Amino acid sequence: MINIPISDNINSINEKIKIAALKSGRNFSDITLLAASKTRTAEEIMEAARSGIKVFGENYVQEFLPKFEALSQNKDIIWHIIGRLQKNKVKYIIGKVDLIHSADGMELAEVIEKHSAAKNITSNILIEVNLAGEKTKGGILPEKLNGLISEINKFQHIKVAGLMAMPPLESESRKYFKQLKELLGEINSKSVYKQKLSVLSMGTSGDFEAAIEEGATIIRLGTVIFGIRPPKLKK
Repeated sequence: MINIPISDNINSINEKIKIAALKSGRNFSDITLLAASKTRTAEEIMEAARSGIKVFGENYVQEFLPKFEALSQNKDIIWHIIGRLQKNKVKYIIGKVDLIHSADGMELAEVIEKHSAAKNITSNILIEVNLAGEKTKGGILPEKLNGLISEINKFQHIKVAGLMAMPPLESESRKYFKQLKELLGEINSKSVYKQKLSVLSMGTSGDFEAAIEEGATIIRLGTVIFGIRPPKLKK
């Protein structure tokens, strides 16, 4: 298997982002390319950073923290948490990540508020929406979204920045991307909320171009940046 340099992968992806943005009447600068760095080494992350990636997303707090410490001298790296976040792990990431993608209920929001207040900072979050009602996935059902945002907006140390979704595997992703964009528009049409939501985190390695065409502002790419990891050798 040919090992294509990460820098070449990123250059190719950026060209595809530009084309997708142009097709939908948007600017390249409207889209943030997030490198999903789960299982990737600090060296791989640094190579991606040298190739222009600024934002990296981690799924697991226990994997994120050693990377955060190892790369703490690189002030250009911005960290997001993109996986399901356990309430007992929140205290370890507050002040270290710029955005939490997977807030999906009041219990988690209350813990984020508590630890953010203790550090006197505002934590930015996205509400994860379970568009297909999948029992195996996190996220709030669309019909409960307005109520949750209304409650979270009462907190003083959380800002709801937008929405995130992961369409079902083997599905036509585009219809779910359209649905999430419509939900964002519906929320922004309601004057009761403190601020307009502007972030749509949607689209991964296999469908990011469709996501951009439907309004994504953050795309979460892993394999197409870093390549497929070779299987671990059995001992």
